Amino acid sequence: MKAVLRAGIPLVIMTAIGVALLIQDKAADGRSTIAVGVIVAAVVGASVTYDVAGWSLRKQSLVHFAIMLVTVLPALLLSGWFPLDSAWDYVAVIAAFIAGGAILWALGYLVFGRLVPRMTAARDKDADADAVEGREPAGL
Repeated sequence: MKAVLRAGIPLVIMTAIGVALLIQDKAADGRSTIAVGVIVAAVVGASVTYDVAGWSLRKQSLVHFAIMLVTVLPALLLSGWFPLDSAWDYVAVIAAFIAGGAILWALGYLVFGRLVPRMTAARDKDADADAVEGREPAGL
């Protein structure tokens, strides 16, 4: 249910804007807006895979990639953002999809897998020290 809410809200909003643009004979803008809505909805909706506590990071990442493969990649191909005149054009889009995904995954891993846990541990350590010494926790 969480994934449906996370994905549904941006999808409905962006689709409505995209349809309005299509009605105004702004086909390229409408198609782009709908593509962005699909991409945002897929990324946000699929983010719940990282909330499944019983799954390894590998499984979470593979499931997330599979969802991106069947949602974001087709949205990129249908968006009109890339020339698709030859097989090499398709290969270029797929390569950009994989490279972009790998970079974003690595950044997400660094931030949420390394930095946030360290910052949380440091904050908790400081709060424990404050409690032992009878001080009021910082920030309250």
